[in-house]
Amino acid sequence: MEAALNGQIMEEMSSAYLYLAMAADFEAKNWTGFAAWMKVQAGEEFNHAMKLYGFINERGGRAVFKALPQPQGTWDSPLAAFEAAYKHENHITKCIDDLVKMAREMGDTATEIFLHWYVDEQVEEEMNADVIVEKLKLMKESANGLYLLDKELGARGKN
Repeated sequence: MEAALNGQIMEEMSSAYLYLAMAADFEAKNWTGFAAWMKVQAGEEFNHAMKLYGFINERGGRAVFKALPQPQGTWDSPLAAFEAAYKHENHITKCIDDLVKMAREMGDTATEIFLHWYVDEQVEEEMNADVIVEKLKLMKESANGLYLLDKELGARGKN
């Protein structure tokens, strides 16, 4: 179980790395609101990794770190980036589901209960990305729509 949780730390750190790459791409294209949203998302993913790190230590284990894969560096459009984010969140959900199944099969109740927070979090993560994807699809290439959504997403984390 410890090795699997360490693997999830890598998944969460890879998520943070991916979202920072998306933020950098958006900033290079002057989509500062989209970039701000992705930077907040990257911070959340880092926090998810740290939560796992803390749990492993609380259980007397040891967190082990491996090299992270280099994320893609550019996307053709905001829609393409957010579709990639949504697909990535689907992947993370499967990873969490697999961890829950493993903990259940091993009779590791403490880990199973701990992972319920991640299950709930993934419902939110998928929904947030999907809502943005659907908005982007609805507005297609509307310059006004993209401007307004960029401005809206830039408000994330400022409240």
